[in-house]
Amino acid sequence: MAREHIRAFQDIPGVEITGICSRTRSRAAALASEFNLPNICDSIPKLFEKAAADLVVISVPELSANPVCRACFEFPWVTLIEKPAGYNVADAIEIESAARAKNRRAYVALNRRHYGSTRALVGDLSSLSGPRLIKIQDQESPSAALLAGQPKLVVENWMHSNSIHIIDYFTLLGRGPIVSVTPVIRWDPQHPSYVASRINFESGDIGLYEAIWDGPGPWAVSVNTFEKRWELRPLEKAAFQLTGKRVLEPVKDDPWDSKFKPGLRRQAELAVLAANGVETELPTLSDALATMRLTQEIYS
Repeated sequence: MAREHIRAFQDIPGVEITGICSRTRSRAAALASEFNLPNICDSIPKLFEKAAADLVVISVPELSANPVCRACFEFPWVTLIEKPAGYNVADAIEIESAARAKNRRAYVALNRRHYGSTRALVGDLSSLSGPRLIKIQDQESPSAALLAGQPKLVVENWMHSNSIHIIDYFTLLGRGPIVSVTPVIRWDPQHPSYVASRINFESGDIGLYEAIWDGPGPWAVSVNTFEKRWELRPLEKAAFQLTGKRVLEPVKDDPWDSKFKPGLRRQAELAVLAANGVETELPTLSDALATMRLTQEIYS
């Protein structure tokens, strides 16, 4: 992910990446050589001192996020934190509290919000009236994550490490506060299989979440209104269906999502604007924590 962030930021005119730090110096040196980056640093204080940066991007494993974020919050740069910002809700609360204690501006890299497909969906929904029926399909493979070397503690909280990518669409698309989360198929951590919940929003919007663990299934989002139905499947592809029609009309892809890891180029642009004091739709630590709290309710 660090490599993909570097590619995105280096594409923005006027942006210079002035330093890099990693607990494994050889990996930092390899990236520095590949992208011609100055200042390979062995600590975050040294990175701040030598890079003199306005923005720092944190891209570390889940169990390292808390101490690394805290170390970065000691300095007055704007922070973009790769998701999840905490391996569970308690960890995320500690990170958000640490940012508030230092009065730091911190954002979370929920890059699916910045897909061209997502932006087309959000833009069109703003012109459609009436309640929305938001359905999200999730699929998770914790056994594969363990085999890939993920720590047991991370896999035990896999809904926060991985499902956050797609549950965040409820936070983005549902209007108003969430008033209730009702289990349809309860989560059983001892025997992970199916999970389903209904989410009611104060606006009248309704969310339906379904997931299968260690079984086949897509990641997909659909939004129904009485005028138009939208579908993201895969999430990078958007299509809509008009009332009275039987076909899905595809939406043209964003070229940035082909050239870069989807969502990262626009996300980088928003992060640069934020570092320059401009208000943007870049999700904050509080926004990410709201999604993690919803995830906790679904999986309680």
